[in-house]
Amino acid sequence: MLTIKVLGPGCRNCEMLAQRTAAALEVVAQQYPAATGVAIEKVTNHQEFLQYGLMFTPGLVINEKLVSSGRIPAVSQIKGWLSEVLSQPA
Repeated sequence: MLTIKVLGPGCRNCEMLAQRTAAALEVVAQQYPAATGVAIEKVTNHQEFLQYGLMFTPGLVINEKLVSSGRIPAVSQIKGWLSEVLSQPA
């Protein structure tokens, strides 16, 4: 099971991160069928940010692990994180 969360107040940077994550997910789903139909959850609650140790938004959480904070990573980097998680045995 794959879970993806974008943490942030809903600003332009948060939307950009969500768009890039969706683009990366679309590409990764071609190789890993488990990624098909996975939804990207947008979290705007500041208390939840703290649960992940997020200090600067936007943040990207994959399978409950904070992988990026305070920046908008490239689609290729997000694809790498997703592929890494999906290639691990269940």
